[in-house]
Order: sequence, then C-alpha cells, then structure tokens
Amino acid sequence: MKVYNPKDWFHTIKHLLKSDHSKKIFPILLLVSAFSWGVAYLELEYLNLSDKSWVKNITTVHNLLGFVLSLILVFRTNTAYDRWWEARKQWGALTNISRTLSIKLNAMLPVDDKVNRNFFRKSIPLFAETLFSFLRSDYTKFMLDEKDHPELADLDDKKHGPNQVASLIFKKVNALYTENKITGDQLRILHEDITGMTNVCGACERIKNTPIPIAYSSFIKIFIIIYSITLPVGYVFSMGYFVTLAVPFIFYVLITIEMIGESIEEPFGLDSDDLPIDKIANNIRKHCREILAQ
Repeated sequence: MKVYNPKDWFHTIKHLLKSDHSKKIFPILLLVSAFSWGVAYLELEYLNLSDKSWVKNITTVHNLLGFVLSLILVFRTNTAYDRWWEARKQWGALTNISRTLSIKLNAMLPVDDKVNRNFFRKSIPLFAETLFSFLRSDYTKFMLDEKDHPELADLDDKKHGPNQVASLIFKKVNALYTENKITGDQLRILHEDITGMTNVCGACERIKNTPIPIAYSSFIKIFIIIYSITLPVGYVFSMGYFVTLAVPFIFYVLITIEMIGESIEEPFGLDSDDLPIDKIANNIRKHCREILAQ
C-alpha cells in the first residue's frame, strides 16, 4: 500500500496519471477518440444530417441512463471499499488479539519459565505470518530456529498454515492447564483470544474467496462501453468535432471509477492500493516479542 499525503494535490494527481490504470486506459482512449471522430465525420460530412434529425434526440436517452449509471457506479465503489475496509478491520482486530494474548500470557507465566514464554513469543506472531502467506497464496515456509520447540519448524506448507499454528497454540495452552500452571478461568480467558484469531482468519478467507459476482461486474463494463460509444451519435449536433475530446474524457472518468473498484475489492494483493499485511504481520511479531521478553 502506498502511503501519501492526501493534502498534496500535485503528487496525488501525478500518481493517478502515472498509475497502471491510466497506462492501461490510454490506448483505449485513443480508440474511443478515433471512433468519435469517425461518427462525427459520418454524420456531418457524409450523411449531412440536420439539427432536425431524430438522431439528435438520442441525447435524451443518455440523460436518463446517466443517472442510472451513476447509481450503479456508486454502489460498485461502495461495495469494493466495504470489502477493503472490512479486511483492514480484521487485521486490526488480529493485531489487538495478538497483543492481548501476549499480555495475558506474560502475566500468567512465571518469569523464569523461559521455555513456554519462548514458545508463545514465536508462535503468536507466526499465526499472522502464516495468514499473510495464505492470503497472498505464497506458501513460503518461515525459516525458524526452534531448538526447544521443533514442532513450529515442521509446519506443512501444503496444509492450512493458520490452522496448524492455532492448533499448536491451543495444545500448548491446554498442556499448561493440565500441568496446573494456569487455572480453569485463565484457560477460558485464553481460549477466547485463540478463538478470536481463527475468527479473523475465517473473515479474511471469506473476503478473499468471495469476489464480486461476475454477472454484476460484466454488466457494468458492458453498460459503460455501450453508453460511451453511443455518446457521439447524438452530441455531435451540439458539439461537432469536439466530441473527439469530450467522449474520451467521459469514458475515462467512468472506466477509471470501475477500475478503482476492481483494484480495492481484492485487498490482499500486491497493488499500491492493497493492504500492507506484510508490515502489519511484522509489527505483530515485534510487539509480541517485546511483551513476552519481559
């Protein structure tokens, strides 16, 4: 995710113009401009249509459909942003749960219990790291130097990483209870945090594995294309050859809004607008190790 100053208009506009979206759209804009010029030439020079032609009234249809299109695009961008913001809230919740779990274990475990404290110092952040790896579809095995707990280094890269780590954490917590190192009330308190971690994982999987329905996405694209390529047919009577600039600009605005929605609806990718879940996972590791090192 690119960090920027929203009050700096110059660099914000510069970023939009140099973004991948603009580079992808530019060739299409040239095509739309050429098409608009062709329609204008056909109506004004070849067919010699007058202002009284019924073709001029096509603009009425565009005025009516323009309102519908604006509602659809607003709903589209709001839906995409809701997915992005929901993903951010889930990773914020995971950060808080990891810190809280570390604080509780730091208070419950004796200071001289280096073995168990060392286990949780590495296993709690490992949940966020394996979740990051799972969401990025990059099952890279984390290289861990585990002498006291080799089970952490034996995670199966082909299996669900977060589930494996959560299972190891719960087994260790349950072992502390059976060994009378924590009470039943403390077990219940820790169980709530572990359950919260798996709930976050499930919510992130829901966002990742449930894209916007293809029928809805396809309809918007088709609507924008048909709406844009029919604009010069009616507006050429009032604008003339200026439609070669006006129509591509309108198309640019509409298609950019759609592409922004496409970009943020998948918040776990590598685009500049996607969430920095790698940095969040690193912060979780840093904070948990600081707490349990006390």
